[in-house]
Order: sequence, then structure tokens, then C-alpha cells
Amino acid sequence: MTTTAFVEGLSKAFGLIVLSEIGDKTFFIAALMAMKRRRVDVFLGAWSALFAMTALSACAGTMSARALSPVVTKRAATGLFFAFGARGVRDACARGDDDDDELKEVEAELAGRQRNAKKKATTSWAVFAEAFAVTFLAEWGDRSQIATVGLAAQSDVAGVTLGGALGHAVCTGVAVIGGRQLADRAANAERVVTGIGGCLFLLFGVHALLSG
Repeated sequence: MTTTAFVEGLSKAFGLIVLSEIGDKTFFIAALMAMKRRRVDVFLGAWSALFAMTALSACAGTMSARALSPVVTKRAATGLFFAFGARGVRDACARGDDDDDELKEVEAELAGRQRNAKKKATTSWAVFAEAFAVTFLAEWGDRSQIATVGLAAQSDVAGVTLGGALGHAVCTGVAVIGGRQLADRAANAERVVTGIGGCLFLLFGVHALLSG
């Protein structure tokens, strides 16, 4: 892959992650956990999980590109981008201005974990492990993970991995610094972000369709 392909993969992955993760479940997890835990521990745990997921997804994408023919890989990735784009635009149009169900769902899940835990995680390692585990499980099967697989199948895997890691670092950092107030605002602005993210996916699909 050339430097141009690396930069293209990095920029696409960065934009994809930022517009997919702001207001997403993992964003709320980091924001709410940071209210009651040491922020740096929450950030390191959550971001490590997201980085691991990005690396796994990028590897899966490049392995599928090697195992399948270029035509099949391109069609599959293009189909994914159009599907996620259409879904994002649809969800943005259907979502109400005060729809914050995902934030409430995350709050309930974290509260349930705290009730079921034998003791509250207080050490840096315990907070890191809790943030890692909760975030990793929440990200598994998420649209950004699947989209990363499709992106890595068409773009430079190193660029996609680095761009995704940087995007997750920005989103997670914003979440842990902003806390609950930012989570509330993200929930209220989720309709706009979802719509922009959907349009970005559609643009990726058009680019994949027109590229050689």
C-alpha cells in the first residue's frame, strides 16, 4: 500500500469512528463510569478495549480480503457502507428530539453491575479491568466494528487501525472529561450525529462503488 492509501484509510477510519461513537453505547459507558471512578483509569480501560476491537476488526478485514476475490470483497464492503448509511439516516429521521433510551439503558446496566458486584472497584487495576470488560462487550457486534472490517478489507490496514484508534481516543477522552452533562447533551444531539454518520457511510459506499 502507498502513503496515499495509508492516509486515506486513516482519515476514513477516524471520521467513521468519531461520527459513529459520539452518543453511542460505549461513549455513554465511559462518560457515566468517569463520574464515579478515576478518569484516567476509565479512559485507559475503555480505550484499550476499543483499540483491541479495532485491531481485531482490521485484521479480520484484511484476512477476508486475502481469502476472497477482490470483486467479492469490494461488493461486500460497499453493501455494508450503504446498509449502515441507510440505517443511520433512517434512525435519524425516526428519532425524537428527547429520545435518550440508550443513555438510560447504559445507566441501568451499570447500576445493575454495581448491585451485583461483591465490592466496588476502587483500585486502578480494578477500574481498568471493569471499564475494559464492559466496553469490549458493548462494542462487540456494533456497527462501527463491522464497518471497520469492511473498511480494512478495502483500505490500508495500518491506516485503518491507527485512524480507528485515534478516533476512539478522541471520543473516549471527550466522554470521560465531560461526564454526565456531556452524556446528556450527546443524547439530545444524537439525532444529528446519527444522521451525519449515516451520510458519511453513504459517501464511503459511493466512493467504494466508483473507485477502481
